[in-house]
Parts: sequence; structure tokens; C-alpha cells
Amino acid sequence: MTPNEDRPFPPALAAAMAVRLGCIGQDGIDFEPYEAFLTADETADWFRAWTGNSERRGGALRVFGQDGTGGSACLWLIRSGQPLVEQPVIFLGSEGETGVVARNLWAFLWLLSDGFGPWEAATSYDPEPDWIPHPNRELKAIAERFAPDHRASAATVIEEATQEFPDFDDIIMKLRRRT
Repeated sequence: MTPNEDRPFPPALAAAMAVRLGCIGQDGIDFEPYEAFLTADETADWFRAWTGNSERRGGALRVFGQDGTGGSACLWLIRSGQPLVEQPVIFLGSEGETGVVARNLWAFLWLLSDGFGPWEAATSYDPEPDWIPHPNRELKAIAERFAPDHRASAATVIEEATQEFPDFDDIIMKLRRRT
């Protein structure tokens, strides 16, 4: 694959993102999916801007959506030799928020079905005071179809991701340009 070839989503992510596109502005989740992963050049441009470090390319990231402020949801290609669906889902916010929101795509599907987006999962320690998650039947059907053996509540998905990658924020902050 050349760096800027199309980067289609795995089928499970494509199905979930198609449902999410129809929910924008209706369910209180601030998450706008893309139709495919950003290209390598687009990812590099975004990651360089996010880190303030022109030496970084973000090659271990597959960006698949953003929140209203420009924070991005990505697959983090940290598990060598594993397929995309087994990679963790992370969020890198426009204000420097960071978080591993799901251990893999299967867990992410259940997170979405429970009414959480990447920002809500990454900032679950400081939720909006009046925000209430609204589970989504269509996303639940997708999670049941693609990840029936990975069923978990949003709280469990977030907790397991945080426990597996407790030093994620430190890893990411080391990539940022120090001022």
C-alpha cells in the first residue's frame, strides 16, 4: 500500500461509522466519523500539528473520526503483527486530552452501543454535568453481529483499556514538542 492509498475501514468499523453518521447532533455524543481512515499525509499533518513536533508522522495511528473541537479518534497500532481490529482505540483531544478508550475495535463497538463516544470515554473522569449516555439499538445490533463474545458495559470497556495502558498519557506526551 502506498502512503496515500485509500485506507478503508474494517467492515465492523464501517458499519458502526455509518450508523454514527446518521446520529450526529441527535444523541448528545460529540463524535463525527470519517468515511475512511485519513491518508498517511493527512495523518502526518494532523499529528505534527497536534504534537507541535515537525519530526513526528503519526505512522502508528489510523484516524477515523473527530469531535467538534478537532480532537481525533484513532486506532493505535501498538500490537505488532495484529490486525486493525485488535488494536486499541485512542482519543487525542484538541486541548491535550488523551485516553485509551477501548482495548480493541470489538470493545469499542460495545462502548458506542452503550451511548459513549471517544471523547466521553476519554474524559469519563470529568463528564459534562448534564450529559447522560443514550444507548443505541442499531449500534448494539452491530456489536452483537461483529463482537458477540466481547460484550461489556461502557464502564468496563473504559476501565479495561485504562488498566492495560496506564502509561498512555506519558507515552504520548513524550512525543510532544516541549516549549
